[in-house]
Parts: sequence; structure tokens; C-alpha cells
Amino acid sequence: MSSNWKRRILLFVQRFWQPTSACMSCMPGSLGNLGSVVHWATALQTGLATGVLAVLLSFTPAARLYASRSGNALVVAGLTMLGDAYSHANHYAIPYLEAAVTGAVSGLLAYAGSYLFEDRARRLRAVWALVAR
Repeated sequence: MSSNWKRRILLFVQRFWQPTSACMSCMPGSLGNLGSVVHWATALQTGLATGVLAVLLSFTPAARLYASRSGNALVVAGLTMLGDAYSHANHYAIPYLEAAVTGAVSGLLAYAGSYLFEDRARRLRAVWALVAR
């Protein structure tokens, strides 16, 4: 398998978990619905839509945005907003507010993840070494 496809598979996995996690936390009643199959199906559909869009975007010149932390976070936020709006109806009073909030949370997860997981999770390993003493 070529390195481009390995990179795209990793891109899909990253863009799948961030929106799924954001969707689970932003839907009304999220903590009470952690065991709900319908809630999980909606969150997984949002993550799947976002992951597919992210891989499709990797074939365009816009893929250069993935190289910077802020560009990547903005792309993830925008794609998550699209995926969330596609996946289910808005549950908030203002139209598309839920998609916007979910996108913002996903973008923040992507931004934070870029710090935590860079260099084979060097920062996480350092914290774990301090805690494990």
C-alpha cells in the first residue's frame, strides 16, 4: 500500500473520531444518552460523513490546509458542520446552531489533538511518566 493511501486512512480515522466525539457531546441530553443506540448511530454517521469528506478533500489543492494546526482545525470544523447538518435535524432553537457548535468542538479537538499526539504522543508520554512515578 502506498504511503499516500496510508496517510489517507490515518486522515479518515482522525476525522472520524473527532466529529463522532464532538457530536456525542453536543447533542441535547448527551450524557444521559451515552447508552442510546440511536444517539450513537447519529454520532457515527456524522463522523463517517466528515471522514469521507476529509479524504475527498485530500485529493484537491485544499489538502495543503492539513499541514498547519490552525488550517487543519478549521477544515475539520467546517467538514464536521457539514457532516452534522447532513446527518440529522437540528435539535437547538436556532437553525444550524447544533451543527456549528459540533463543528467548533470538533475543531478544538483537532487542534488539541495536534499538540497531544505529535511526535508519537511525546507530551502524553511525558505526563504519564510524571504520574507513574
